[in-house]
Parts: sequence; structure tokens; C-alpha cells
Amino acid sequence: MIQLSNLSKAFGGRVLLDAVTWQITDRERVGLCGPNGAGKTTILKMLAGLEEPDHGGVLKPSDLTIGYLPQDGLNHTGRSLFEEAALAFKPVLDMRTEMRALEERLADPGVPDGEHEQMLVRYSELQDRFRLADGYNIDLKIATVLRGLGFSAEDSDRPTEAFSGGWQMRIALAKLLLGQPGLLLLDEPTNHLDLEARNWLEEYLTSYPYAVILVSHDRFFLDAVVTRIADLSLRTITDYTGGYSAYVTARDARLERLRQAKRDQDEEVARVKLFIDRFRYQATKASQVQSRIKMLEKVVPIEVPPERKRIHFNFPNCPKSGRTVLELKHVQKAYGDLEVFRNLGLHIERGDRIALVGPNGAGKSTLMRMLAGVEAPDGGARHEGHQVVMEYFAQDEATRLDPALTVHDTLQQGSPMHMVPMIRNILGGFLFEGDDVFKKAGVLSGGERTRLAVARMLLRPSNTLLMDEPTNHLDLDSKDVLLDALVDYGGTLIFVSHDRYFVERLATKIIEVGHGQAIVFPGTYAEFLWHKEHPGAPAAAAGDGAVRQKPASADGRKAGRGKGAPLGEHAQPLGRERAVGVKPHAAGIGSGPNGDGGKPRPDENAARTGSDAHEARKRERAEEKRRQRELAARRARVTDLETRIADRERQIKELEDQMSATGFYQDREAAQPTIDRHQALMWEVGELMHQWEALSEVLEQE
Repeated sequence: MIQLSNLSKAFGGRVLLDAVTWQITDRERVGLCGPNGAGKTTILKMLAGLEEPDHGGVLKPSDLTIGYLPQDGLNHTGRSLFEEAALAFKPVLDMRTEMRALEERLADPGVPDGEHEQMLVRYSELQDRFRLADGYNIDLKIATVLRGLGFSAEDSDRPTEAFSGGWQMRIALAKLLLGQPGLLLLDEPTNHLDLEARNWLEEYLTSYPYAVILVSHDRFFLDAVVTRIADLSLRTITDYTGGYSAYVTARDARLERLRQAKRDQDEEVARVKLFIDRFRYQATKASQVQSRIKMLEKVVPIEVPPERKRIHFNFPNCPKSGRTVLELKHVQKAYGDLEVFRNLGLHIERGDRIALVGPNGAGKSTLMRMLAGVEAPDGGARHEGHQVVMEYFAQDEATRLDPALTVHDTLQQGSPMHMVPMIRNILGGFLFEGDDVFKKAGVLSGGERTRLAVARMLLRPSNTLLMDEPTNHLDLDSKDVLLDALVDYGGTLIFVSHDRYFVERLATKIIEVGHGQAIVFPGTYAEFLWHKEHPGAPAAAAGDGAVRQKPASADGRKAGRGKGAPLGEHAQPLGRERAVGVKPHAAGIGSGPNGDGGKPRPDENAARTGSDAHEARKRERAEEKRRQRELAARRARVTDLETRIADRERQIKELEDQMSATGFYQDREAAQPTIDRHQALMWEVGELMHQWEALSEVLEQE
């Protein structure tokens, strides 16, 4: 369908592509991968016709339509959001405009018969073309794509200039997807998308009817979408079938074969050179020497990409915090008329690894700033636990670097002395090599500043990390360095990330932010998504291989308050009272035919005189005894639940003591059973809390 033919491209003395021939066919979805600066964006621009090659050409059908989404820099003005998105259907909308004009003209009785007949023919032709172009569903298509990319119904009439840079890129993406070009070129399309919009785009591109070429640093997205990886390195393109994970395996195997061939070639060349040097001046060996010299001249050196150093990094040691790390109680937060949080309660314990999720604008960054203490709530209180040493990575952390310091000095400042020897290794892991370390921070690009800010964070001792979008502008190798370090991090971790792979690897709890609240879901992000898709499904037994329903945490009430001993600290407040999916009968509560808990319904028309009155009193006494027995049974059930919850929490505390021990996570396989048991107990506490809340509410009504 489209082909690069003997194509070359260079900038100054740097050659990006050298006589490359490559093609893509219809309906293929290709991921373009390679190191930073290899020329991925340049290839997209040449395919889009925005940049010319130095030699060779791009061969494509004359009727091929191409849509290109750059990384940033697009702005839309002068129209509403809906009107801007509708421009993707401009030819079809022009037909609709002409049809409406014809309708008005046909309604004019003064039109001559001959012209009237011509207009009818034209109208019939337009109507057929409009129907074949699916013009009657344009509004539905626009609404579907805008909603999938995170726009609300109220946004449709807003002027496009009212949207920020990230949303401007979403508008551009919406127009491209609605236009459905024959070749879709996407340069980092997930950069400005939250997880929900990213998941929607993944499904949309998987069923896209034409060819797609995309550049992305989101490996989960690549695995889900692409059918082929085109690796750009050493000034050429190498194809690998399958997604990103298969590509990494095949690429590493190929590079190892290439390196072995290079070693063999170097050994053979060294052996030949040794022969030449040894017998160069012996007349009897002259012909053999000349033969070997000519042979060396014909040798084409095998070129191998520079081997990227894989560093394994451990965070600086820091004293352990107390069990309670952070707590928000009855927090209120608003910006003018926009209420972000109301009566928010949140309890975070040592060792929690929490991902904040929710659509853009829901309040994730606001919550992070309040947890970090850099922004005060309008109401309520924030409590920080004992011996908490916090490190906060803000979204704009890169802009806070001192522009006068060099890259090396930026990392050295504030780092412990014993970590200073690691600085060079850390910088290498984040693509700062050679003289790059002596550059001033002020001259770095946006992506370089972000990488430097992340590297600086890794060198500072802490037992609580709060990170708001740390993976933005990081390449895949830099993400691996950060991810490996965070996997082994022994402290408390709270983060916001739109990288699905990052969230899947790290999070053991999900907090969904939105509608003024923060709702806690114990478990992984995959389990969270399953719960969202099956909100009414029963909880599965721990360890049965199925995803369990996430129990909503309690709202801060202790199980035994006014009725017995407290439950402990695992009932996490959500900001409002909530018992998801639990009804009285689900907790073993009796109910009568009227749904009133079994209370008798008095018959106001019955005359109770004589023996009838006596029988009625007997029935009432019997009913009262039955109700008392049920009440006693419920109270016993509450006491039993409180005992079981207290026991589970004691086991949880014992496991957490083991998990907080030094070196616990060094042997992941040995640690996994303890981690699994801890999570299963957390689930069980949540389920028991559901039952306790439902029973307690009924007892309060008695």
C-alpha cells in the first residue's frame, strides 16, 4: 500500500536513514520503536508529506488519505468542540447543506418545471450518496468518539480555545479518528490521555479498518494494539512480528547473535593482521601476505548497536515510618464554584502501593498535593504519621530544577554521600552519557529535564514516595530503570500514572478519584477494571484464580464503637458512608414479606374482643419472642464478626511486621506467599466489614 524506496535522510553529519526500503500493507498496525533520536518522528513526517527525504522516495497510491497526529503543538480556535470535530465529515456535511438548500428551493412554487425536475434528480443523487456515507449517523459518531476520549456532554458547546494543551491534542485525535484516513500516523497518542481514554483508544485502534503506524513509550498499549514492530536502529528498519513483548525477546536474541558474529569477525581480523605483521618482510610469504591484505580490504565490519547498560538501583536507606503514614479526615476542597472533594476521608498505611486513577480533571493532582502537604484543604484535617520522610514528585517537577546547575551537580545536591559514586550510573540509565553530565539544566529539552528530575528523586532517601505522572516523556529504557527501582522500594508508594504497564506492575491498591470522593479498591488494576465491568458480581474466594469483587471500605467507624472493641485501622474511610452491593438479607438478616425485617403488619380492621383478643395477644407475645430471638442472634452475629475481624487484623499486623523486615523483598519468590496471604486477609476484612455494617444499621433501627 505504501513503501519507502531506497530512502535516505540526514541532518548535518548525522545520518538517520541510509538507503532504507520498507513497506506497510492495508489494515496493518505497526509500532515504530527505537532509541531516542533514531528518527521515528522524522519517518512519520516523511510519510505524511511534511518532510522530504534526501534521496529515494515514498511511494503511495494517489487516492490514499493520510492523517498525522504530532506529539504536541496543535491549537483549535473559532468553533465549538462539536463543530470542530464535525470538520472530519466536511464533504458529507457539505452534501447535507446542499440537500437542505434544495429542500427550501423545491418548496418554492415559483420554480419552473424544468428546473424543478433537475433539482429532484440532484436531490435524489445527493440523498443516495449521503446515505452511503452513513451521513445520518454523523452526530452519533462524533458523540461516541468525544465521550471515549474523555469529553463530557457539556463540553460539546464549549469553544475549542477554552481547552488546555492536552485537551487540544485530544480534539485533534478525535478529528483524525472520525475521518478514518487510509493511513493513520500517531506520534505518542497516549501522552495526553488518562487511563480510561487510553483503554478506549486501545479498543478503537484494534478494530480500525485501515493501516496504522504509531510511536509510543507505553508497552502495554503497543502489546494490545500493534501486529508488527518496526525497529529503527543503525540507520535502517528491521521488522519483528507480534507485539512489543515478542519484539523485545526477538530483538535481544538477534542482537546477541550479531554481537557474537562481531566477536568472531574481530578475532579473525586480528589473526589475519598478526599473520601480515609477522611475515610482511619475508619474500617467501609475500604472495600470502598480499592475499590476506586484499582479503582484509574486502571485509565489511559488522556494526552492532551500542549496548545499553542495565543498571539495578536501590534507594538510599531510610528509617521505617510508623504504621499510619497519612490520614485525611472530613476534607473539603473547592476552586470557586468547582467542588473537588467533599467530606473526604482517607487512611494510608506503611507499605501501601496505591495508584490514583480517574479521568483528567477529577482531582488526582489536587489529592496528591494535599497528601504531600503542599496544598492545604479548605476544611478537615491532614495527619502525618510518625517518622514519615516524604519525597514528592509533582507534574511540573522538571520546571523546578535550578537552571544554573549542571546535570551532575543537580543529582549531587541533596544526595547522601554514599550515593555520590552511583550518580554516573544513574545518569547513564537515564540517557545522560559522556559530556551530557556537564550541561546546564537550563539548556536541556523538556524530556531531558523530566528524566533528570526523576533521577534526582531516586537518589534522595525517603520512606514515602508521592509521584504525579513520573513517566511522562520517559523512553521505555528509562521507564524500566524507574520501574525496577520502585518494585524493590520498601516504603509507601502513592502515584498517578497513565501508563497501564506501570500501574499493573506496582499497584496493590487502587483509589478511584471523582465526583468529590476517593474510593478505595484493594487489588490490582486488572481486578479494579473487572469490578467496574461486573459491579453486581459476588466476591470470589481468595486464591481461586478469579478476580474478586472489591469491598468498599468503611467510613471511619470502628466496628465496636458503642458495642464492643474497635476493629483496628484497616477500615479505610472513603469520604462518605458506603456499603457496596450489600443488602440486609446478604448479611443473614431476616426479612418479612413487606421488607420490614419480619415485623408483623397489624390488621387495623380486625376486632379483638373476647377469645379473639386473647389469641391476638398470644400471637403478639409469640411474635415479640421471635423478634427478640432474631435480635439476639443478630447481636451475637455482630459480636462474632467483631471477633473475626479483630483476629484477621492481628494476623495482618503480624504479616506486615514480616513484610517490613529488612531484605524481605530481595527474594521475591519466597516473599510472594506472605504477600498473597496478606492480600487475601485484606479482602476478608473488607467482606466482614460489609456484613458488620449491614447488621449494625438494622440494629440501630430496632
